[in-house]
Amino acid sequence: VYPEKTAKRRAKHLNVHQAGKSDCGVKSNIKSIPGVMTIRGCAYAGSKGVVWGPIKDMVHISHGPVGCGQYSWGSRRNYYVGTTGIDSFVTLQFTSDFQEKDIVFGGDKKLDKILDEIQELFPLNNGITIQSECPVGLIGDDIEAVSRAKSKEYGGKTIVPVRCEGFRGVSQSLGHHIANDAVRDWIFGHIEAEGKPKFEPTPYDVAIIGDYNIGGDAWSSRILLEEMGLRVIAQWSGDGSLAELEATPKAKLNILHCYRSMNYISRH
Repeated sequence: VYPEKTAKRRAKHLNVHQAGKSDCGVKSNIKSIPGVMTIRGCAYAGSKGVVWGPIKDMVHISHGPVGCGQYSWGSRRNYYVGTTGIDSFVTLQFTSDFQEKDIVFGGDKKLDKILDEIQELFPLNNGITIQSECPVGLIGDDIEAVSRAKSKEYGGKTIVPVRCEGFRGVSQSLGHHIANDAVRDWIFGHIEAEGKPKFEPTPYDVAIIGDYNIGGDAWSSRILLEEMGLRVIAQWSGDGSLAELEATPKAKLNILHCYRSMNYISRH
């Protein structure tokens, strides 16, 4: 039983098919409403839920109210090899749980605190991303400054601020683009840091781009490619890792599966 206003709007989305009629008159393919996930995802969903979320050895913070994080948590079967909570974090949900006071006074201090908590609770994480939700962009929080400061404090740890607020685009696609640009600017731009193991290339290095290992499909692709004599140095981003992201520019060939989500980084 819907409220009257909601029932009127939802009536167009649900109908009974009658014999002899070509369709049941359902209205679809309408524009999404920012913040309402029932039709399709937003820019945040494209970044956190698709591109960044499956990278297993990084912690991905849903920075904002808990609802968006809950929506994107555990809803995709991005399989991975690892021990959850030790060296893999895909199925865990991290949120800064914005409240009204954070909207009024800003959430940077809260972000600073949650980063410290993550470092204490999960010290084996190899990096952290900050997936910003709508309120963070609306109030103008400087997540980039926090990321730089905490990265320096943690001895150069990779911390990536991702400006994927849902209102930036009412489809997931822009979120893919924003996430790709964040990899370009915050991963590729910092891979020559001291202490990183030197990557030894071969003539047969390939990267699987745009496969999220939903149900384990990237594993099957990888087996076939390796039986052909190729060396898969990265999967983007199903069962993927920060080291694989960093190694990708050394690949001799990018094999692109999901064009819509990863054509940006492949072009770069």
